[in-house]
Formats: sequence, C-alpha cells, structure tokens
Amino acid sequence: MMKTLLRQVGAYKKASILTPVFTALEVLMEVLIPFITAQIIDRGIEAGNLGQIYLYGAIMLGMAFLSLVFGFLAGKYAAEASSGFACNLRDGMYANIQRFSFSNIDKYSTAGLVTRMTTDVTNVQNAYQMILRITVRAPLMLICSMFMCFFINRKLSMIFLIAIAVLAAALIYIMLRTMKIFDQVFRQYDGLNASVQENVSAIRVVKAYVREGHENEKFTKAAEKLYRLFVKAEGLLALNNPVMMLVVYGCIIALSWFGAKFIVGGSMTTGELTSMFSYVMSVLMSLMMLSMIFVMLTMSTASGRRIAEVLEEEPDLKNPERPIMELADGSIDFDHVHFSYQHGSGEEALHDISLHIRSGETIGIIGGTGCGKSSLVSLISRLYDVDSGTVRVGGRDVRAYDMEALRNQVAVVLQKNVLFSGTILENLRWGKEDATQEECEEACRQACADEFIERLPQKYGTWIEQGGSNVSGGQKQRLCIARALLKNPKVLILDDSTSAVDAATDAKIRQAFVHKIPGTTKLMIAQRISSVRDADRILVLEDGKISGFDTHENLMRTNAIYQEIYEIQQKGGGDFDQQPVSGAKIGKDGVQA
Repeated sequence: MMKTLLRQVGAYKKASILTPVFTALEVLMEVLIPFITAQIIDRGIEAGNLGQIYLYGAIMLGMAFLSLVFGFLAGKYAAEASSGFACNLRDGMYANIQRFSFSNIDKYSTAGLVTRMTTDVTNVQNAYQMILRITVRAPLMLICSMFMCFFINRKLSMIFLIAIAVLAAALIYIMLRTMKIFDQVFRQYDGLNASVQENVSAIRVVKAYVREGHENEKFTKAAEKLYRLFVKAEGLLALNNPVMMLVVYGCIIALSWFGAKFIVGGSMTTGELTSMFSYVMSVLMSLMMLSMIFVMLTMSTASGRRIAEVLEEEPDLKNPERPIMELADGSIDFDHVHFSYQHGSGEEALHDISLHIRSGETIGIIGGTGCGKSSLVSLISRLYDVDSGTVRVGGRDVRAYDMEALRNQVAVVLQKNVLFSGTILENLRWGKEDATQEECEEACRQACADEFIERLPQKYGTWIEQGGSNVSGGQKQRLCIARALLKNPKVLILDDSTSAVDAATDAKIRQAFVHKIPGTTKLMIAQRISSVRDADRILVLEDGKISGFDTHENLMRTNAIYQEIYEIQQKGGGDFDQQPVSGAKIGKDGVQA
C-alpha cells in the first residue's frame, strides 16, 4: 500500500524532502534555547554578571528568530507537498478509473469511488502533512531533549523513560482498538453517499410516489449508524488526553521532588533544574504529538488502503502488444461464444452463440428482458471479454484491435442515454472532436434531432443541464444517435435507443439509416417488432441462446417466440414480457413457446 501511495508524490518530492530538513533545524534551535536559559541564570543572574546576560540574551534572540524562519519554511513546504500529493492521488485514481473495463467498474459503487476521491484523500493528505512535520519534529525533539536531560542529570532523566513506557502501552492499545472501527466507518460513508446520490438523482420519482418520508427514514438510519461508529471510535481516542495528562503531571511532580533534593545536596544548580523543566515539557509535548500521529495514522490507514485498491486495480481488458488500428469492414462473427459477467461463476449471460453478419446489413435484435441482448452487443465493441469462443469484427478477433480504434469504429448508443453539461454542439462533438457545424447539423438531420433543435431559441448553442435534465427522453435519444453518427462508424449499435420516440420519428430515423449510411452495419435492439421488421434479418434471443435468426417473414412462419411477441403487440399489449394470449409457456426472461 505505502509504495503505491508514495509513487503519487511525483513532482513534490523536493518539497517533501525540504520539509523535514527545515523542521529538524527548527527543532535544533528550540532544543538549544533552554540550555542558553540555564546559562543566563547561572552565569548571569546568580553571578551578577550583566555582560553575560546581554551575550546569552542576544544568542537566545538569534536562535528564536532562526527557529521562526525555519518553522515558516517547514510549514510552507509541508502545505505544498501534502496538497500536491492529494492532487496527484485524485488524478491517479481518476486516470485509472478511465482505464477500467465495465467489469472493473462493477466492483465499486459510484458513491464508494466518490468517497475515496474526497474524504479518503483528505484524510491521507492531512496524515501526510503531519508525517512530514510532526513525525520528524516529535521524535527529533524527544531524542534531543532526552539527550540534554541526560547531559544535565542522568539519574533525574530516568523519570522520562518510565513515562514513555506507560504512554506507549496506552497508545498501542488505543490504536489497535480504533483501527478496526475506522474501517467500518469509511465503508458506512459509502452507504451514506450512495443514499444521497440515489435520492437526489431520482428526486422526481421520490416526489411522484410521495416517498420522502421513507427516504428520510432510510438516510437517518445510515447517518445514525455512522454516528454510533464515530462515537465508539472517538470514545476510545478520548482516552489519549487523560493518559497524557497523567503522565505529564506525574513527571512534573517527580521532577520537582527529586530536583529539590539534588539542589539541596549540591549536585544540581537552579538553572539546570529550570532547563530540566523546559526539557520535560518538550519531551511530553513530543509524546503528545506522537499520540496525535498515531490517531491520524489510524484513521488514514483505512483511507490509504481504499485509495490503493483503486490505484492498484488492473484493467481486465488490455491492448495487445501489436494492435490492429483499422477495421477492414463492418462484418461481425460470433464463433461459439460463452459469456458471464463473473468469470467462472457458472451463470452465463450468453451460451454458445454462433452467427455471421455481413458488412452493411441491418440486424434487428429482439427478446425478453434479461435474455442477453445488451450483453451480446457489448462484446462487439469489447466492453467485456468472452469466457470462451471468439468475436470477430472486420474478420479479426476484437482482442487483436487497439481498443480505442475499435470503439471509434463501433459506435454504441447505450440503453441509458447520457448527455453532459454543455451546449448541444459540445455534446455532439463527443462523437467527433473536430466536427464542423455542418457535419453536426447533418448528423442531427439523420437522427431527426434537427426538428426540435431548430425550434430552440439558441439552436445548437442551447445549454444542456447535467444528465440532460432539460430535454425530453426522446430528444435525448436523438441527440445521442446523432453523436454516434458523427463517428462515421463501420458498425452502429442502437441498444433500445429509440424507445422514447414516437413511431413516425422512429420510422424516419430508420429510413435515414438506409439512405445515408448504407455501408454501415446496423444492429438495433428493440422492444417493438415494428422497429425491426424491415431489417435484413432479425435475431431472436431466449435465455442467452439464439432462438431464431432470419427475416421477419420467415420468423413469422418458423419461430414460436417471435409469433407470440407479434401477436401480443398487434393486440395492443405492447410489452411482450407479459402473459401471452395463446398458452405459450413463460420463463423468467420472457415468452417461450
């Protein structure tokens, strides 16, 4: 974990090195000041020598000024190093997340990733700054003060060794108990953030169903659980201060008792005892700082492990050593493909799929919910890898292509349409960064998006809110189709991407595909047979297997599942996942013959 995190220090190594250097110089000045104080008392005040008072007084002021300068520089570089380290951690996690395949992303919740990049990074940032300054300052101050104490009076200094042993035992006990609790705390943060994110993103549904009370209750339970965990952890950490105060006052009483005896016995001067009091406070303050470090490290260790998990996560999908950069054509072949989302789980989403699609064909894909439609098309652009078998595009295995080149030529309009904050033109240029205004307008005409864009006051300069909340579902779908068309792909996949548009607009979009992009292979997942009946061929899926693959006319004669879907929709049922009308058996994924 530590190696993974420290690799992110990067350009801030210089600041990370200078911080402990200036901290050490600051400590050196502070340690020498009590020794000079003792000289002022013994050689100046008690000896009645004003010159010695001026001399040592000037030396003390010089040391105090240098301590101030070194402390300022140490603080400046510590802030620079810790803030830069935190910035690099966020950049490193975000960059690695962008490399994740869908299967990698499935391991983490969105709320969990947000917590890691905010709360967890802040904890590690604070710990790093403390390590650079206090982890250097406290031990160095402790060692130097102990050395000076032993230099002044060896017997009296044994008090400190006993104090250190007592405090160390207490700190180890507290740290071991609280570390396990903080692991639970940060996992609970994920749940709390997930609750907030889900509620805010679905606020319209919450209000439509009058479920505000239920959501408040759910959030309150998550918040109260987090509260109880924090109280438990902080309750244990609260033992730190009482133990520290017990040790401090115990040392002061012991030092006063035995020091007075040594002065009376003549083995110690008043100035030496005065400096010993200063050093005992330095020693105990060092111990207190060390206890603070242990508390912070206890919290940040849990955060550091969570950050390291994301940084160390290796993408499941990788480019080959010599990737192919260009697709020959839009032909697609599945050769005995088996696929499951959790490899080796035995629960296959696709089972023994074999089919051949010619370049330029229009293929409709239909089947019950959960039959594997989206899983099938996800393999074409290599969003996932197969368990066994081969998927070929343009005659070559998709695993032989450069993934960026493959996905630029296999455009996918996903089932869940996503738009980003920005103008309509900026959203369209996600498909082609350097697309001209004319190219964007042509793509919108093909997707029938120009009809509503031209009615907007600012047309292509209209601002899209986050998630496309200020446009309708159908408008969002048409913009996403236009964005995909700008890529001028060899394969275009529409994953139920016209479900929110009316039948007339759906027909216009399909006609535009026929005339404008005849050479592009088009795969259209749909719930309505009317959306795919004019396709060259229609693929019918059932429980992850191919039930039929033929034209509409042939399927109507030979495929019972397709016949049932057609009959239900003709009679106005619309959704073919409901109970069929003619005695066919229903499975968990849809209608079966």
